Amino acid sequence: MQSLKLILAKSAKNHKHVCPRQVLGARMSLLAGELLGFDLPRADRRLLVLAETGGCTVDGINAATGCHVGGRTLRILDLGKVAATFVDTYTEEAIRIAPNREARTLASDYAPEARDHWDAMLLGYQMMPVTELLILQHVRLNIPLSQVISRPGRKAICAICGEEIINGREVSNNAVVLCRACAGESYYQFLASPEMPEEVILPASHAEMDIATAHS
Repeated sequence: MQSLKLILAKSAKNHKHVCPRQVLGARMSLLAGELLGFDLPRADRRLLVLAETGGCTVDGINAATGCHVGGRTLRILDLGKVAATFVDTYTEEAIRIAPNREARTLASDYAPEARDHWDAMLLGYQMMPVTELLILQHVRLNIPLSQVISRPGRKAICAICGEEIINGREVSNNAVVLCRACAGESYYQFLASPEMPEEVILPASHAEMDIATAHS
């Protein structure tokens, strides 16, 4: 298991600095790894993280767990909460972890040398006992884990817009295959279609000009 110091150094490299929420993300992950019996970071897909906000917390989670959006082992559900659910995809055991509401106040007790409240959280969150910093709940997902993970490699074509749908995210409406946008779950509305720019013809390189001259 990586040390908190190493995790925060890795997170800071991506985030450009260290902040209190990165510490929370890292310590949430370390607690989840301990409870689930996982070595972290992971190079496989056994751990799935459902984060309830984007931003700083996720950078801490990524650095600690190795889970990331591109690997489909980290999902962002933007509920505006600094919380995450850690799921063992083999056993389907799921643990939701969030900060203790009193942690902000308690942080200064562990960092009396802090310059201000922000600095107290940054330092205090690293030193506080996990029982004072975090709360955890064993949970069960409302939809089957297989549906959350979906089916990589599966493809379908929407009957309305004609766009390709991957990973089993299509829906069926009266036996007609639709993407979720055309099925009424779109996050956007169509406006006037922009005109595609004309193809830009780049000037030939000197090497290409020499070849063209040689053949002329």
